[in-house]
Amino acid sequence: MESSSATTGGTRRREATRQRLYEAAVTLIAEQGFSATTVDEIADRAGVAKGTVYYNFASKSVLFEELLRHGVGLLAASLREAAERAAREGGATVDALDAMIRAGLVFIDRYPAFTQLYVAELWRTNRAWQSTLTVVRREAVAVVEDVLRDGVAAGEFSAEIDVQLTAAALVGMVLVAALDWKSFQPERSLDDVHAALSLLLQGRVSGKR
Repeated sequence: MESSSATTGGTRRREATRQRLYEAAVTLIAEQGFSATTVDEIADRAGVAKGTVYYNFASKSVLFEELLRHGVGLLAASLREAAERAAREGGATVDALDAMIRAGLVFIDRYPAFTQLYVAELWRTNRAWQSTLTVVRREAVAVVEDVLRDGVAAGEFSAEIDVQLTAAALVGMVLVAALDWKSFQPERSLDDVHAALSLLLQGRVSGKR
C-alpha cells in the first residue's frame, strides 16, 4: 500500500511537471500561435517526453484550456489576497481596489506571455475552450465586483454605479494598460504605471480630488 508521503511526493512531482508544461505552452503559443505550436515542441521546451504531455493532458486543446484555468485562477487569487490585505490594514474600499490594481500589474509583469494569450482569446468565439474562458473571466471579475458591492454598502461609492460593468472596466483597464506598458513603454517602472492608474481610480471611482 502506498504511503501518504509517497502519494504527496508524487502529487508534487506531477504538479511541477504540469507547471513546466504550462510555462512551455504559454511561451510557445505566444511566440507562434496555437495552431502552429505542436505537442512535440511543448514537450521539448518543457524538457519532458511527448508521452508526458499526454499523460497529464488528453490533447493540446485540453492543455491550453487547463492553462487558462490555471493562469486566471492565479490572477483571481492574487486580486483577492490584495483586497483582503488592504482590509486587514484598515484601508477604505477604494484602497482595496487600488491594491488589486497593483496586484494585477505585478501578475502581468510576471506573466506577460499568459496575459497576451488571455486577452487575445477573449476576442475569439470559435475556440473549443470558449465556455471555459467565460467561466474563468467571470471568476476574476467577480472578485472586483465583491469589493465594489462592499463599497456601495458602506456608502463609499455611489449606489448608482453599475457594479458588473465597472468591475469589467477596472479589470480591462489594468490588462490593456499593462500590455501597452510592456509592449510600448517598457522603460516605465511598475510603480510608475501603478501611480498613473491609481490616480485614475481615485478620480473616477471614489470622487476624491
